[in-house]
Amino acid sequence: MDITLFFLGFIFMIVGILGSFLPVLPGPPVSWIGLLLLVLTKAIPNDWWFLGITFLVAAIVFALDYLIPAIGTRKFGGSKAGMAGTIIGLLVAILFPILGVFGIIIWPFIGALIGELINKADNKTALKAAFGSFIGFLTGTFLKFVVTIIYLGLFIAKTWEYKKELFPFFFSS
Repeated sequence: MDITLFFLGFIFMIVGILGSFLPVLPGPPVSWIGLLLLVLTKAIPNDWWFLGITFLVAAIVFALDYLIPAIGTRKFGGSKAGMAGTIIGLLVAILFPILGVFGIIIWPFIGALIGELINKADNKTALKAAFGSFIGFLTGTFLKFVVTIIYLGLFIAKTWEYKKELFPFFFSS
């Protein structure tokens, strides 16, 4: 059973990394499930502090992923209408993944642009705010990727630390 949990956990780690870039998969929470599966093996002692802290990080990054594009819009001179447009664009991308990976990039940009234009901003200001949304998206994606890579490193470190207990048939004394 431990080997099954290990391999399922490893698959969740890889899917979590892919989820950093794919809008339909929440990368850090999926990677966290991989850590949970590893800790649920009999070979590795339960470390609830480790799981609690990594869960908290995954939850914060998950929430920030939806806020950062709106913050980017604001930092680049966007108004509340542009921020609202960015969030609506993100929701459209999630609910209607017609454009796939590109939708998560395009819809927040379009939402911010439309929001600024509705707010009577000139084209230059609206484009600048929409660009801020795009920068926010890239920032969120980078943050998710870094967290999932760190989780993969933790997964590998825990596996290596308890390799004899997890794989006794390979590491018999």
